[in-house]
Amino acid sequence: MKRFARMLLGLLLVFGLTLAAFVTLSWAPDRPLDELTARWAPPPSQFVEIDGMSVHLRDQGRRDDPEPILLLHGTSASLHTWEGWVKELARQRRVISLDLPGFGLTGPFPDGDYRVEHYTHFLLALLDHLRVNRVVLVGNSFGGQLAWRFALAHPERSARLVLVDAAGYPRNAESVPIGFRLAGIPALAPLMGRLLPRSMIESSVRNVYGDPDKVDDGLVERYYQLTLRAGNRQALRQRFAQAPSGELHERIGELELPTLIIWGGRDRLIPVSNAKRFAADIEGSQLVLFEALGHVPQEEEPQRTVAVLISFLAR
Repeated sequence: MKRFARMLLGLLLVFGLTLAAFVTLSWAPDRPLDELTARWAPPPSQFVEIDGMSVHLRDQGRRDDPEPILLLHGTSASLHTWEGWVKELARQRRVISLDLPGFGLTGPFPDGDYRVEHYTHFLLALLDHLRVNRVVLVGNSFGGQLAWRFALAHPERSARLVLVDAAGYPRNAESVPIGFRLAGIPALAPLMGRLLPRSMIESSVRNVYGDPDKVDDGLVERYYQLTLRAGNRQALRQRFAQAPSGELHERIGELELPTLIIWGGRDRLIPVSNAKRFAADIEGSQLVLFEALGHVPQEEEPQRTVAVLISFLAR
């Protein structure tokens, strides 16, 4: 009996030390905005006041473009995901990219409302602030869902639509990044608000790339640091709870604007079957599949993927 008690005590001690080490290595409280701005918001970044938020955006390229390109990133990403595309597009077009509320340096909605309808209202306010009448809507993942929902709500402001591995249909993921899975568990909220293993971010980013070897330390560090922006982790949990998968997907067929669909053939978060559904539902749309790429083709291989967009815009 004494031997068993000593063994149990030893196991508890090892467990306690392991847990203490994990907490120490994973301890990651929120970081204030001013601590992150210097590194992640160099020129041409700017901050504009929209609906009570200081929104991080970049407005680049020619100023006389009648239909600027609006780039909308996906869940837990930021405007930086479009940098490769912006470099090419801004040579000929006005290009607007931003950190959507709840992500990047913009931070959370003040009222905690993360329904897609609220995001579309925010985009309308943004376009009015920038004095933009019509835009080419380009969105990846959640940003793609926001793009087509905005086009449905405001067809008069929507010139063209580009869906890049876009959300919209009921969820049928083959693999979900661990960070997203944990964010969807309410009981873990107090813990996840203070702990964030960098290895979890790395695993999540590698999960959405077609070739995980393309994920380097700099990329992981960007996703990691911007996730720590004060309020972003709570915003992610709220959005998962408030924005159900597949909402209004039955209206996708009502879209009547020129549409390009770009997809990664190795996307396991939103599989290729979704791309084919978009193509079938949106009359006259064009689908271009990149077999070797994953969920963020604009980030994984920007030059080859943006060429398809440039060709679409030229028509």
